[in-house]
Amino acid sequence: MQRNGLSLTRDDLTSSYAIIRHNIRTYRSAGVVEVVKGRQLAELTLQNHETNQDSADHYEGWRYFIEKTRLKHGIDPREATLLRQRELESRESTAMRETKATFPPESEP
Repeated sequence: MQRNGLSLTRDDLTSSYAIIRHNIRTYRSAGVVEVVKGRQLAELTLQNHETNQDSADHYEGWRYFIEKTRLKHGIDPREATLLRQRELESRESTAMRETKATFPPESEP
């Protein structure tokens, strides 16, 4: 299968992708809008959201992006948002612990 001259991998075809709504002005996330199966469907879904977006909404800074996810396609967007947030917090917590282990606090004179 071809996409823009590039072949799609099995991963592109079978993985789940989340469509995320966020504000580029306030950096606020409105969460997961939809989770779909396959990169092509994700790109098409993203385009549909952008095409159907109200111009005032766009002017206020709301945009969409695609993120590969382990969430199951078709999951309820509210549940997907909660699970995604937990995963982000877990990754951040792990990164902070690893950073502290790598860079121990300096001893004071």
